[in-house]
Amino acid sequence: MNNHDITSPIPAPLFPGVPFEGSPQAAELITRINEYLHGELAALAREHGIDHENSPGKALLRQVWKRSHALGFYGMTLPPQMGGLGLSVLDHVLVKEAIYASGSPFAPHVFGELSGPPRVGALARVATPFQLQNFILPVAQADMAICFALTEAEAGSDAGNVQTHAVKDGDHYVLTGEKRFISGSPFADYAVLMASTATDPAQREVSAFFVDLHAPGVRVQAGYKTMAGQTSTGNIALDGARVPATHLIGEPGRGLALALGRITVNRLLHCPAMLGLAQVALRDARDYAQQRQQFGRAIGQFQAIQHMLADMATDWAAARGLMLATARQIDAGGDPRAQAAMAKLFCSEAAFRIADRAVQIHGGEGIVQGRRVEFLFRMLRMYRVLTGTSEIQRNTIAKELLAAP
Repeated sequence: MNNHDITSPIPAPLFPGVPFEGSPQAAELITRINEYLHGELAALAREHGIDHENSPGKALLRQVWKRSHALGFYGMTLPPQMGGLGLSVLDHVLVKEAIYASGSPFAPHVFGELSGPPRVGALARVATPFQLQNFILPVAQADMAICFALTEAEAGSDAGNVQTHAVKDGDHYVLTGEKRFISGSPFADYAVLMASTATDPAQREVSAFFVDLHAPGVRVQAGYKTMAGQTSTGNIALDGARVPATHLIGEPGRGLALALGRITVNRLLHCPAMLGLAQVALRDARDYAQQRQQFGRAIGQFQAIQHMLADMATDWAAARGLMLATARQIDAGGDPRAQAAMAKLFCSEAAFRIADRAVQIHGGEGIVQGRRVEFLFRMLRMYRVLTGTSEIQRNTIAKELLAAP
């Protein structure tokens, strides 16, 4: 890694003097989490050689999950009755933004974003007592890792076109099919998996199941990397896997509703990750511009560089303002579907522009693997595709706009 790495001190705000928008509870959480990220977790990363290009293994991740749970961070986004803090959406996005702005490779694992409580919190209202005891509570307590498996070759943007089939056979369902690009699957124990239970191929009836990833007939195919170099994604192949009927989540045919039921909140909650990473890119570009000398002075004194930094800061502030405004609308009881789609669209596009300019400011240094801005360029490019492409967000915005009276 370069000199802007996880061993750096806790970074100062980009613009000191701007008041904190969240609650005192969120401010205190951010302070403690930053100490954890830049203290214990930075030391752990150094000890094991973990950085953005070298992902931690399952054993090390379990250590991080358990320690985060002991400190009260893992599961903090859950409701109080499940051991969480009952954070407002505004506090949630501010805490998550701060975690990603740390630049730590452990950022997604502090509260189990890929394989922990955020994957099951919304299921508690439909889960049976058996499922609460055997799946949801163990995940909330960092005793079990879980992933969310919807995407297939023919079911991406068209989420309802699931081809994996679940056929009832006595007190079991028999599942056959393949899930692709499933985040967290290489180190998960179970999956919340969507499968078609329709008897007529022309019908769409998607149901949700808890599926044991170590059961006969289930295989996780990992080992490939995304363009950002991450190894936390894999495929799940199901070949006649027998899943107990008690593992069906909610009613048959309600799986897609469960998956998309909190779509407004879920779209918004991807934004703080993007803006946290964009803040890292902006900070690295600013610091490099102050240090790099050309023609006898720091390149930050040249107007061309200053204008790029100004555009980056403006993009970041505008995207952040949209994110926070949408969070406040949700906390006020609204369902701002168009605004959440706007936030996901604008934040992903703006964050990538910031990373692109950060590479440009670094010049030759910025295109060398190992430089953090080079990694951030690849990572933030992915967010324009992940969790709903920019084009799907535009469809949602236009649909909501045209449906208005």
